[in-house]
Amino acid sequence: MVSGKRNKLLVTILKNVLAWTAALVILIPVALILITAFKGDGEAMTMSLTLPKTWNWSNFATVIEKGKLVRSFLNSLLYAGCSTLLTVFLASMAAYVFSRRRSKGMGAIYMYVVLGMVIPVNYVTLTKIMQVTQLNNTWYGIILLYTAMQLPFSVFLIYGFVSKIPTELDEAAILDGCTPAQLFFLVVFPMLKSAVITSGVLCFLNTWNEFIMPLYFLHSSEKWPMTLAVYNFFGQYEMSWNLICADVILTCLPVVILYVACQKYIVGGQTEGAVKG
Repeated sequence: MVSGKRNKLLVTILKNVLAWTAALVILIPVALILITAFKGDGEAMTMSLTLPKTWNWSNFATVIEKGKLVRSFLNSLLYAGCSTLLTVFLASMAAYVFSRRRSKGMGAIYMYVVLGMVIPVNYVTLTKIMQVTQLNNTWYGIILLYTAMQLPFSVFLIYGFVSKIPTELDEAAILDGCTPAQLFFLVVFPMLKSAVITSGVLCFLNTWNEFIMPLYFLHSSEKWPMTLAVYNFFGQYEMSWNLICADVILTCLPVVILYVACQKYIVGGQTEGAVKG
């Protein structure tokens, strides 16, 4: 009995040591970026975890001015915001139809859609399509691209939540005189709150951090999002690690705030117990 408790204690200690080690491996680079962002040019070259002698808040003002982050921030906000709204709107409707119409044909279409999560993008073909449709180097073109890239996962995610909603709710709403649009938007959609917010946050994070798509399809620096602005800034100030770290922090800050604000919704579904008795 004693040896069993001792073994259990050793396993618990080992798990805690491994967890703390993993946490340090993740947090040390983050701490390094945060500290370096406030150092002067000379101190930043050492790339150490020592605190700065003087906290240079002016690094952030310099980055905003020289990196043209205000314009890039507005571009990223436009692309990520519009594509997220469009993705969530289309994915929730598609997931509802796929969930309610269980037929072989509809199942095949659903599998075709969600396969987009694993099938790689053919950039040669995509570039040709963007050129033919004159969507290349346009803000609406990149928004449509982001939407198409995020739809498969969003449909897959919301589909699982819709499947938990009892069909008795649909039947009761139809008996009360709801049209199909009213049924979805007034009855079903409010019950998908956690799924929609989860899908929206993940979609926003993915599109905000996207680098390849704007690199290939946005040729004008006036239309660049923050990821390309950071890349361009790094090329100009590759020896100024304090400015680069400040630029990285400003780029990551919006998505961190969004995640913290919405994290309570990113949990299990809220549809259990919708119909009682």
